[in-house]
Amino acid sequence: MGKIFDVEFMIEIIPDILKGIPYTLTLAVVSFIIGLFIGLIGALIKIYRVPVLRLFTGLYVSFFRGTPLIVQILLFYYGVPILLRIINQKFGTSFDVSAVPAMVFMLVAFSVSAGAYLTESIRAAIISVDKGQLESAYSVGMNTTQAMIRIVLPQAIKVALPVFANFFIGLLKDTSLAFAASVTEIMGQAKIEAGRASRFFEAYIDAALIYWAICIVFEFLVAKLEKNVRRNERGMAK
Repeated sequence: MGKIFDVEFMIEIIPDILKGIPYTLTLAVVSFIIGLFIGLIGALIKIYRVPVLRLFTGLYVSFFRGTPLIVQILLFYYGVPILLRIINQKFGTSFDVSAVPAMVFMLVAFSVSAGAYLTESIRAAIISVDKGQLESAYSVGMNTTQAMIRIVLPQAIKVALPVFANFFIGLLKDTSLAFAASVTEIMGQAKIEAGRASRFFEAYIDAALIYWAICIVFEFLVAKLEKNVRRNERGMAK
């Protein structure tokens, strides 16, 4: 009769599961950065009520905030190849769908999803900045772009920093869904090792501990960053 819980196997497979960390971090970091860019554009479109684009942005945010991430992942994973085939047939192009790595589809899916959530977070942070700051910038000859870059956005980032940190941690954990599209990040590696010996519980405990450890490190770094920001603010106030 085999062991009910195999600690030795659990320890043995840790190095193999750790091989998924680069994929997990790449997905989280790249998607977050691209999502910030998308979110900033979306936030400005909504704040300045840009005609047509405002409606499109509203639909985009509503759809991606209102549908499960796993559904979005599968839509991109299966939908983009279909779209490329349609383009090939209609325009006579020869895009090789099979040559596109699954990681590319996942980066697109996670980035677009992140952008939808960050649109509202950035919009709220920008709105929270006192309008008098903008008026003061105009009074010294700055245009809207200069005032936004030099005055509003730096203050908005400080306001949004805790929100960004929490969102990134959530995004980091959400990357575990990428294994549904054959991306061997942490969860994908854990599933492979679990299937090899039919020891799923042990493998998933390893995955949980690794995600937890990464989040602890990130929370520590964010806490240090917030502490430095507060220290600089007190220094400027003096």
